[in-house]
Amino acid sequence: MSPTLTRGFSPGGEPEVFASTTETSAAIRREVAAGCARKLSGRLYTRDTEAPLEQIARRNWTRIAAHHFPGAVVVDRSAFEAKPSPDGSLFLDAGPAYAGRRPIRLPGLSLRPRRGPGPVAGDMPHMDGLHFSSRARAMLDNMRPSRARGGISRTLSQAEIEGELTRIAALRGVSALNELREQAREVAVALDTGEQMKAFDELLGAVLGTREASLETPAGRAAQAGAGFDARRIELFEELQAALLRHPLPDRPEQPDSFPALSFIEAYFSNWIEGTEFELSEAEEIVFGRTIPEGRFEDAHDVLGTFELVNDPLRRRQLPASAEELLDLLRSHHSSMLERRPGAVPGSFKTRGNQAGGTTFVHPDLVNGTLVEGYRFYVALPPGLARAIFMMFLVAEVHPFTDGNGRVGRVLMNAALSAENQQRIVIPLSYREEYLQGLRALSRGGNPKPLIRVLDFAQEYAAAIDWSDLKRAESMLGESNAFVTPDLADDPRLRLRIPGR
Repeated sequence: MSPTLTRGFSPGGEPEVFASTTETSAAIRREVAAGCARKLSGRLYTRDTEAPLEQIARRNWTRIAAHHFPGAVVVDRSAFEAKPSPDGSLFLDAGPAYAGRRPIRLPGLSLRPRRGPGPVAGDMPHMDGLHFSSRARAMLDNMRPSRARGGISRTLSQAEIEGELTRIAALRGVSALNELREQAREVAVALDTGEQMKAFDELLGAVLGTREASLETPAGRAAQAGAGFDARRIELFEELQAALLRHPLPDRPEQPDSFPALSFIEAYFSNWIEGTEFELSEAEEIVFGRTIPEGRFEDAHDVLGTFELVNDPLRRRQLPASAEELLDLLRSHHSSMLERRPGAVPGSFKTRGNQAGGTTFVHPDLVNGTLVEGYRFYVALPPGLARAIFMMFLVAEVHPFTDGNGRVGRVLMNAALSAENQQRIVIPLSYREEYLQGLRALSRGGNPKPLIRVLDFAQEYAAAIDWSDLKRAESMLGESNAFVTPDLADDPRLRLRIPGR
């Protein structure tokens, strides 16, 4: 990173952080005296004369580390954090020739090297000539015991390593842990770390449930018991539960004589959201006339199956009394709704991962455990709208089935309302994007407020419709823009509005 010697040397042609050389040191001193550069540490300088030196050092940590330790490997805790720790520590394998002991301290950055083999097979090239430990090497390196000496500890705690292992299982399944173990065995030979490999094998085996070693985290213990869950999703469920407990929600009584009109519109809208689109008159023929349009056998039975489920006086109010009953109820509802769609594997949880847009849902290996863990948050909420919102998000976020997840989630959402004789929710066509945005705000951004607001409004809207007669309900829905398709609903004149307002 040394600057090239040129006549009239200027820091403006250098990187933000640069080193002096014998040839340029005098010119750099003049630039510093003139206020055009600042000394950062030792022979390192910066051309930024305004930003705090701590910020400059932190954002240039690769350049600084490579200057002091060319070809070093980012190891230990730093291999997982992928940047300096909050206290500025960056842990490095400086190679077999390194014999120093003291860290190199700069404003906001503390380079903490140790002697090691340098890059080994599997380590990844990084910026400015540095390397990053492979995941297998990082696991082994972090099995070394360490303690904090005037800063953060060099290696992760057992709880932190358990978190990394359960996170891998959440993203790629438990088979990925077995692959990691095999990779670690190969790396252990190159590193000569037999003791660390033994400790890692014991810990990983405990997470997989094949060893009896004591684990420290709820996610690790659940995995050991064969009930592993997606820890990131549990954080989202906890966030939603907390928001629902803080946010007062109304009780909107269920209208008498709402069925079957409400059941029909609920089934029609719920399927339309998922892309099963029919004209309203076609859907009426399917549900009330049992007329199946040519070439749309499966789509028609999706609508019919949803209607029959939500119109059944007992099943539309059915709620699980335990986590195990939740699993059974999900499979039962899915089977009833999609029994004529074999590609959706009716009544069976997914065996392959699924995603929508940029969201990858819970790995098949962790579906049962995540639902069971999520149920704990559900039962701690007050009955009614709070439980309804939570149940819908629980099913949508886990996505336990190959297809039909949204429909099943909304059925159980409304069951939580019907069980308390409260108004069921419908998601009109013109409100589809607001509903999906509410889901994304929580799923991707951890913000539950938009979803709560959207479903609160959707219930208020449904409570304003007269469901005692289908034609009267359809007229009110039409007048309030419920049937406006999402591509037109951005027009302020066509947005959903509550009747009478």
